[in-house]
Amino acid sequence: MCDKRALRAHFRAVRAAARSEDKDEAVFRALRASAYWAAERFFVYHAVGSETGTARIIRALLKAGKSVCLPRIEGGVMTAAPYGALARGVFGIPAPLQGEDTPCDVALVPLLAVDGTGVRLGCGGGYYDRYFAAHPSVVRVGLCYEAQRADELPREAHDILLQAVVTECGVTLF
Repeated sequence: MCDKRALRAHFRAVRAAARSEDKDEAVFRALRASAYWAAERFFVYHAVGSETGTARIIRALLKAGKSVCLPRIEGGVMTAAPYGALARGVFGIPAPLQGEDTPCDVALVPLLAVDGTGVRLGCGGGYYDRYFAAHPSVVRVGLCYEAQRADELPREAHDILLQAVVTECGVTLF
């Protein structure tokens, strides 16, 4: 499959079929056991639909006294806004009402698919690629289910690779 539209449709269905609370719990445990958990400042997506769950991760990070930011899109630009009061944002995704772009150490990133080199297939808006291009020091960690792994995905010049992925089976470094 080379057509990104077809790949996205295929992996949306794969992700929806793979989703389970048990797998979300296993992803959480694998992340918590990883070296990434030692970071102090996290940029975490607010899971919607069949995305790998992040509510448990966000709660645990906040309870541990870590700084947590969520994506907020304004004027076509995604920023890492400090966790706080949420409102329906772009695409209906809950986002912080206020706050400036905040430096983070680790970004936990949603995806439709990932290959063995860290190429990430997202939803096609390019928000994360542009964010990472502007914030190159942020460690990029995808969250997904094992079923979302692909042998090879198409890569474009603007695509920024992930440095690791966490699934219900553990952490893979790229």
